[in-house]
Amino acid sequence: MARHMVEFEVAGPWSLESGREFWEEMAPVPPAEAGGEGAALRTVFHADADWHQVAAEVTQSGSAARVAVTGDGDLDAAAEQVRRFLSLDVDARGWSAVGDRDPVIGRIQARRPGLRPCGFHSPYEAACWAVLTQRTGMSAARGMRDDIVSRYGTGGAFPAPEALRRLDTELPWRKTEYLHAVARAALDGVLDGAQLRSLEPRDAMRRVQQVKGLGAFAAELVVVRGANSPDVLPAQEHRLAAEIAEQYGPERGPAEVSENWRPFRTWAALHLRVLRGERLGGAEGTGAARASGG
Repeated sequence: MARHMVEFEVAGPWSLESGREFWEEMAPVPPAEAGGEGAALRTVFHADADWHQVAAEVTQSGSAARVAVTGDGDLDAAAEQVRRFLSLDVDARGWSAVGDRDPVIGRIQARRPGLRPCGFHSPYEAACWAVLTQRTGMSAARGMRDDIVSRYGTGGAFPAPEALRRLDTELPWRKTEYLHAVARAALDGVLDGAQLRSLEPRDAMRRVQQVKGLGAFAAELVVVRGANSPDVLPAQEHRLAAEIAEQYGPERGPAEVSENWRPFRTWAALHLRVLRGERLGGAEGTGAARASGG
């Protein structure tokens, strides 16, 4: 097994600790483990370039990030995937200006300095989560995921597409059929993270909706949280619209408010969901954000 390490300056504000807090509070299934403040972030996943399993370790020193990946496949691509799902590949030197233009976002930035959207490991994992949560409560979805990982995964990683195709449990609401379809699409390259990220977001969502079982809501989740596109205004998240009405007034809609957020609309939307979680807590706050995948 080989080990590959890359070290680079992150452009714009970044805090590994803020990212860890986001995962603990908001992510549907936290994809990493850590040992407290200042410790490395460690996670295990399958790289979507070749579906080899990868162990990753991320540390921060000032504005510099160090990403170490261990595995048997294309480790350059795996390291780039880590950069993508942690949003470390985004030049965020203009992010502070969004808070200057929008005091609501500015106040959240001040409370969560350096927070960047931390997505699923891959669009494939986001698509699987979208299937598991369809018409299903969060605890049941987590239970199904845990069972799939224990039966078909290794080392705590969600199983690669080829392994998921062997899933033989009849899950409710055609979930087994849809998970098989997601696995086939991933193997065919339809859910490739780098390719989806390179497309205009609406084109990427249309591509995702070619996969059986993935509708508009799932496609948005896959592109926003799977490919981690930085500048998408979520259209399927009604709780975001509710928080915009709460913070900006019911007379101002998401399209108008979000003009001040470009080119970081995904980031601003995330910060508003964090605010909603802080403000409401419980099932309507953090739990609701988890149920929506964000």
